[in-house]
Amino acid sequence: MLVNTHILKLTLVLLILFSFQAQGQVKTWTLQECLDTAMVQNKNIQLTKNQSEIALLKNQEAKAQLLPKLFLQGDYRYFTELPFQLMPQSAFGGPEGFFREIQFGVPHNISTNLTFRMPLYDAQLMGGIKASQTYQELAYLQEGKTKEQVYLEVSNLYYNAQILKNKLAFIQQNLDNSRKLEKNTRLLYEQTIAQRTDWDKVLLQIQQLESAAHQVESQYETFLKALKFVMGLPLDTEMDIPFNIRISESEDWSTQKTLDELIQEKKQQISLQEIRTIRNSRIPSLALYGNYGRTGFGFTGQPESFLNFYPVSFVGLQLNVPIFNGTVTHKKISQKKIELQNNQIQQELIVQQTDMLQQNALLQSQVAKSQLKTSQQQIQMAESVYQRMLLQQQEGLASLTEVLLADNALRDAQQIYLNAMVEYLKANLDIKKTSGNLLN
Repeated sequence: MLVNTHILKLTLVLLILFSFQAQGQVKTWTLQECLDTAMVQNKNIQLTKNQSEIALLKNQEAKAQLLPKLFLQGDYRYFTELPFQLMPQSAFGGPEGFFREIQFGVPHNISTNLTFRMPLYDAQLMGGIKASQTYQELAYLQEGKTKEQVYLEVSNLYYNAQILKNKLAFIQQNLDNSRKLEKNTRLLYEQTIAQRTDWDKVLLQIQQLESAAHQVESQYETFLKALKFVMGLPLDTEMDIPFNIRISESEDWSTQKTLDELIQEKKQQISLQEIRTIRNSRIPSLALYGNYGRTGFGFTGQPESFLNFYPVSFVGLQLNVPIFNGTVTHKKISQKKIELQNNQIQQELIVQQTDMLQQNALLQSQVAKSQLKTSQQQIQMAESVYQRMLLQQQEGLASLTEVLLADNALRDAQQIYLNAMVEYLKANLDIKKTSGNLLN
């Protein structure tokens, strides 16, 4: 029984330890996981999806204009004064050209009618359907454009967080070096070989590095909060970003039209459709319509009250032929032609700008990748020089100034590496964007 009690206690302790360990683990997010989450939960993307849904419904609304329309109408009138009519006296044997007013009818008039109307041919209506279809396609492209913007936001925030993490690692490494230097300088000071000011310089350097580390940690948390906001996650979500930054050895992007180019092409297509629709307003339209109903006449009073209904129905064709509306149509077409010219100029500008940005990004990527390799070698060399100078200073063969110069050279190499990494990541995103592969 005692053994079982000990086993039970040991099991409880292990469970508690495992629970604390599970709570202490923070998930490390990859860039792809961040992007996938943002594409689902980002508010701006949700808004543009709703706009795409609205565009789809508007297209369906335009197509519904081709369906027959049914109207049920009812009307009741009570005449407190019966209407007058002029009757020719000749109808009753009187002279021609003379009329006599007669008041006749019944006070109660009731009518119910079922009316339908269906367009048989309407060029403007068909043009509106085509335009709504193009607007729907434009809405889908704009949704993709919003996804591109979110992709860039998430990537930039993610890369900035990684850069800060690398920067913090360099600071921690420099702190370790400075603490070793402080230990050597303190020993030399105690042996009256070094001055108090030398020791103070090293202590000041340590304080500056510690302050820089706190500042970078704060910046890292700020970027994480911004990243969680763009991803649509609660700000109190625990997350971490990996330290290592992936650099591709070779990237061969297939160039295709960017979303900016596709959007501009779609706007140009809309302008052409609007011109056709305005021109089609000069074409006659034909519609079928009909009516079926009943009309009731009633009377209350002596000698007999009554309410009798009589059927009425008809079908017909309605032809509308535009003849002259001033110069409104001509002016509208002229305006749309100028808009079309502007869209064409804008299209050419976007193509040329995209080509220029792509070439610049390719060049920048090559330079940054080369600079990364060089700076990594420089960091290794500067670190080796610093360690040798630190050893020589410990043996009294090098001055503090020489050690600090080696330390500055190491920091410069680290900063060059970070700058090259920023340029490489930025160029890589620009290449994806200008080649139309950002969302692929």
